Amino acid sequence: MEMEYRRLGGTGLKVSVLSFGSWVTFGPQLAGNLAEDCLAAAYDAGVNFFDNAEAYAGGESERIMGEAIRALGWPRHTYVLSTKLFWGLHSNVNMRNTLNRKYLAQAIDGSLERLGLDFVDIVYCHRADADTPVEETVWAMSDMITAGKALYWGTSEWPAEAVREAWDIADRHNLHKPVVEQPQYNLLWRDRVEQEYAPLYDGIGLGLTTWSPLSSGLLTGKYLDGVPEGSRATLPGYEWLRDLLTDPDRNQKVAGLQEIAGQLDCTLAQMSIAWCVRNPHVSTVITGASRVEQVHENLAALDVVPNLTDDVMARIAAVVA
Repeated sequence: MEMEYRRLGGTGLKVSVLSFGSWVTFGPQLAGNLAEDCLAAAYDAGVNFFDNAEAYAGGESERIMGEAIRALGWPRHTYVLSTKLFWGLHSNVNMRNTLNRKYLAQAIDGSLERLGLDFVDIVYCHRADADTPVEETVWAMSDMITAGKALYWGTSEWPAEAVREAWDIADRHNLHKPVVEQPQYNLLWRDRVEQEYAPLYDGIGLGLTTWSPLSSGLLTGKYLDGVPEGSRATLPGYEWLRDLLTDPDRNQKVAGLQEIAGQLDCTLAQMSIAWCVRNPHVSTVITGASRVEQVHENLAALDVVPNLTDDVMARIAAVVA
């Protein structure tokens, strides 16, 4: 199946329905030629949206992606690139876990320098900040766009009421509005996208770039017999993941889903990604990979989308209910 391009919410920007993100993989697992190979495989298949963040591998992920894109020689007009700001790289006061104006103004410059770009297409506030007035953040993000350092801005994992508040402030002051949210969304994690944000799709034209379609690997089925050596859950700092991946209730659902995937003649991972694509409110599903083969496997999910008939969707819903 050919790549599909969807509008980013109410904007005119079009993004590939499957995109490529660098969380976890770029840095600890991927650098140099491997990163280039994975990016090239995605790009050659029609992927035009590439997602990053300042916090990924402490800035290293942005640097690796920037170097790989330069090595591949992609013209700037052919791809959409995003980064996210909040956690910070410096331990000084005002520079960590914040969305204050000082941090945001300096953080975007650092990201652009590491990426080797004049601007990013989308910049996200990576989490909400209870200590900074939303109005301060909205002005700072709008100024970032006016300065040409980003073209669009959005949020990631913000409560729906905070997104609405930010949009209303921007609307009132005629500032650049937040146009996109980046939440986790998968077969085992649905409430925020399907319920909490529901009023915002028509209300403000909110777009979605969703992450973790495989629920950190749980929806590959490879953890049904425990945690295999060398998997992400064995990396230092990812101990929290082990508990998620070995949860008996979740794994019971995974086993049921695997059965349906088998009947559709695809992998559970492909069916899980295709299921996310089936939601018309999702602008793009961010996939990750540490090998070229994984990139190809993920992209083959496009062929599964037409097979997810209403009947199949109902059977899936019954398993995850």
